Amino acid sequence: MAEQVTVLSGGLSTELEAAGLLIQGDPLWSARLLHTNPQAIKTVHTNFLKSGADVLSTATYQATIQGFRQHLGLDFDEAANLFTVAVRQAKESAEDFTIRSPEKRKILVAGSIGPYGAFLHDGSEYTGSYVKDMSIEELKDWHRIQMTCLAASGIDLFAFETIPSQKEAESLVQLLREFPNEKAWLSYSCQNISMTSFGDKFDEAVSMAARSNQLVAIGVNCCSPDFVSPLLTSASKKQGRKIDWIVYPNSGEKWDHNLGWQGSNTDKTLSEYALEWVQHGARWIGGCCRTSPADIASIRDILRRSHS
Repeated sequence: MAEQVTVLSGGLSTELEAAGLLIQGDPLWSARLLHTNPQAIKTVHTNFLKSGADVLSTATYQATIQGFRQHLGLDFDEAANLFTVAVRQAKESAEDFTIRSPEKRKILVAGSIGPYGAFLHDGSEYTGSYVKDMSIEELKDWHRIQMTCLAASGIDLFAFETIPSQKEAESLVQLLREFPNEKAWLSYSCQNISMTSFGDKFDEAVSMAARSNQLVAIGVNCCSPDFVSPLLTSASKKQGRKIDWIVYPNSGEKWDHNLGWQGSNTDKTLSEYALEWVQHGARWIGGCCRTSPADIASIRDILRRSHS
């Protein structure tokens, strides 16, 4: 079973904060460190690799050309170069680990593309409210430059993540066609066991995305792990073809733009959920915010033990 599942990394920002770096409330979030402390990002990547991750996601979830220019005072070329820095930190971590590790795992570098709301830094990334006032073409225009920078830096695939609405997901799927040699995964954020954060029916949002032959996986991230199995069950019933699901929820808490992470963790660990998700067809499993290298290690371990 372990051989069937690609293990993702966990919460990059969570580990950066655990190391004492102050990024909470920053409009660039962890992406600021690409300019001020890229070594810290590389260290976290390495920690997740040591814990068993097969995939590193670049520190570009909240990275945009406009954001770098606005909040760091960079010109276009300097801003674009930070995407190269993000990919290089992940690649160097992977190369160094591969040289030293007896496992010789193949490590993938995923170029993280967050929702437009992440740039707005007003909490709307968790609601998708902005899509009411934006067309698909406007959303494509926004995401195109970030995708161009990441593709040029040599990623293995895109990670379209924490996407709150079907409309924004459709813009990304359409835009992906402009990069015919690239693959991607697409993961929605969801507010409950049946709906995306914006309120679309999850099964319909998945059906839209499933028409793309460039997506290697579709699923959900940064929601409560309790939502995952019901979401996959509901969507699986409507699919005409098999989907490789990707799931990497948070710890069970909920983000409040003014108060931070609120609520309690789920009663079960991610590793306790992992085998259940595999039975539902999950082939990419990891963690998002508030998950640590220890969580990833436990997922890797339980999958390995189940296979032996």
